[in-house]
Amino acid sequence: MDHTDSESDPGASGSDPGEHTPDIGDGAEHPKTLEQSLREIHDLLTPESSSPQPPADASPAPDSSATDTPSPTAEQAPPAPATPTLAAPQEPDPDSAAVGAAPITEPTSARSDEMTDSIETTPASPPPAATPTDRPPRQPRLRRWPIVVLALLSGLFGAAAAVGYLFVAGAFDDEAAPSTTPVTTTIPVTTTTITIQDATSRTDGGTDAAAVGRKVVPSIVTVEIGYEASAGFELYGSGSGVVLSADGYIVTNHHVVEDSDLARVVFQDGRIYSADIVGSDARTDLAVLTIAANGLSPIEIGATDTMEIGNVAIAIGNPLGLRGGASLTVGVLSAFDREVITGSGYDPNDTLFGMLQTDAPIQQGSSGGALVDGTGRLIGITTAIGVSSAGAEGIGFAIPIELVTRITDEIIETGSVRHAFLGVSLQNSYAEAADGAQVPSGAIIIGFAGTPSAAEAAGLEIGDIIVDYNGTNVADREQLISGLRRLEVGDVVSIEVKRGDEHLTFDVTLGERPPDQ
Repeated sequence: MDHTDSESDPGASGSDPGEHTPDIGDGAEHPKTLEQSLREIHDLLTPESSSPQPPADASPAPDSSATDTPSPTAEQAPPAPATPTLAAPQEPDPDSAAVGAAPITEPTSARSDEMTDSIETTPASPPPAATPTDRPPRQPRLRRWPIVVLALLSGLFGAAAAVGYLFVAGAFDDEAAPSTTPVTTTIPVTTTTITIQDATSRTDGGTDAAAVGRKVVPSIVTVEIGYEASAGFELYGSGSGVVLSADGYIVTNHHVVEDSDLARVVFQDGRIYSADIVGSDARTDLAVLTIAANGLSPIEIGATDTMEIGNVAIAIGNPLGLRGGASLTVGVLSAFDREVITGSGYDPNDTLFGMLQTDAPIQQGSSGGALVDGTGRLIGITTAIGVSSAGAEGIGFAIPIELVTRITDEIIETGSVRHAFLGVSLQNSYAEAADGAQVPSGAIIIGFAGTPSAAEAAGLEIGDIIVDYNGTNVADREQLISGLRRLEVGDVVSIEVKRGDEHLTFDVTLGERPPDQ
């Protein structure tokens, strides 16, 4: 602000607008003019003078300026009255900062030492002691007034700035002001139980895949096939195997050990045992090995009859004979009763019936490994994978556990397998529904095989449609063949057929399948 633009003091007629003549008649306080107040505010905002003034004397003296500076001491002559002027702008005194003066960022006029004393934390020099006759110094009340005015103006400007900031920030939008009283809101909670049927959470008590691995992996071995060389065992092929008993019986695939001279098994901890082939069955692609060991960890046997499509299926084997332990992959049961042709299809042994299908990845070298459910129970022996010109299709097949136990039990007991034989040639039969759809309705007998044929000896005829065996509905021939392979030679099976409009039941004692059938 330029002080020369202020109005003149109405009490000093004829005075210059830029001057003010102080009243020093009786030393009493007088009202200040607007120009004096503004000058005092200006002086308050200017930097300190580089030359500090002597301390004020305790005795009263008339005012020498509008800022009510103290009177000179007794040793100093009072200065002649002078018209106050504004000093030229200058940089702040660095010494004032050294004694605690507030920093100033803009150059202003010099200040009196009176204001310097009010800001400094340590006085430049101690004031002289007062004599007993000295009257206590008069309180500089006029000095407080500009400070109060400055504080008021600063508060007003600060408040205005704060209000502006709050306005921009949206504090005055049409919203309820936040309450300082804590509010407790009660929200009703509904607990929903979500059942996820996977390897980590199942309704039938399944556990996570890692727990399944810890349980099953000790029962998985690598089956190595080779021959005796001058340097010892020479490896030329490998697969996987599953420990069936604590005393050393191990199941694997027939095609893993087929035409082998020597076999040995490698456990997850690196132990290696020479293995003997107890027996092998090409028709079901199963084989049993035995090793001279006890205290092994046999796998827990499960069942597929109570499972359904979508249940968890975990494949564990030793792909490619790689060192480092078994491989575990997780998937689901994709289908039941698959017919899988593993060769040309001309050899009866090239076709596997009643196979489980899974999307759990099965790699080469995992043949003979385990397919387990979500609790680690064996439900199948991994045997084949679907492969096209593009590579593996993510389709794996496993021999169901019901057939595995039937075949391995007989191999362990006798060293070989005799397959039950009904003695018929079959085709699928279809019935026409009311809407014209063709519906699978059983397996029709188109001929007899074997001498004698068990079915023919029991009274069945060509043209009969087998619709049930042992209380199980027969939809097609694949289902019937898959069921019969779980039975043994000499078992008696109840066969229901449809002959014209009649339904007839026959008890058939199963014969033995000829090697060429």
